[in-house]
Amino acid sequence: MGFRRINGMRSIEFGIPGESRAKLISMILDGNKRATAGLLEWDYVAQGEQVEVVGEKLAVLDNEDKHIATIEATRVEITEFSDVPDDFAIAEAEGDLNGEDFRASHYKFWTDIGYSISDQTKVVLLYFDLIEDLRK
Repeated sequence: MGFRRINGMRSIEFGIPGESRAKLISMILDGNKRATAGLLEWDYVAQGEQVEVVGEKLAVLDNEDKHIATIEATRVEITEFSDVPDDFAIAEAEGDLNGEDFRASHYKFWTDIGYSISDQTKVVLLYFDLIEDLRK
């Protein structure tokens, strides 16, 4: 299946379509959200995709699949779910104040959409900078 390509870049979608995605994109565009997490097995391996690399630019897609912004990967790590650090939870800016909060909220989110999560589940931690806001 794979990620869509937009202007030579892989695309990235945040949250689930609808209000959740709109809120997350707003947080990126206003400068608060600087990280996101994905599940190695389901978001990468199952899609036949490689994990992002530092310096890679990604096309952020909105609810209408429109390229609304471009981000650049500044740090990429793969860790176990149980080891997601506090600094990541804060950079993700979704209301989690530490790794424990992250694990509670993301466990609920991912299991609610049907994924099986354990302490050993591999999570991709993608830190990024907003480099282009295409709303202007």
